[in-house]
Amino acid sequence: MIVRADLPLGVLAAQLVHAAGESSPGNLPPSAYAIVLAVPDESALTRLAVRLGATGVRFKAIREPDVPWNNALMAIGVLPALRSELRRHFANLPLLRESSRRGSST
Repeated sequence: MIVRADLPLGVLAAQLVHAAGESSPGNLPPSAYAIVLAVPDESALTRLAVRLGATGVRFKAIREPDVPWNNALMAIGVLPALRSELRRHFANLPLLRESSRRGSST
């Protein structure tokens, strides 16, 4: 999962759950695992979505229709794929940590 680090924690958690549900085929193998990566804001998430689409990585874009978000892109759920195929797209993104929510990359 990749989420926006600038969201309030409760909204962020709700979007994580939403993205996980939307991107799971429901029959995950025992070897499947989940990680949560972060980007600084909606613009970065949009750029990532464009790149993923252009390279054929399957994902679900999660948008929040309600006010105050007004259809903003909130998270991306990446459908299961080989780790080796996904690594090149996500190796430069940090794990979500409280420090990443404050705009720090550490």
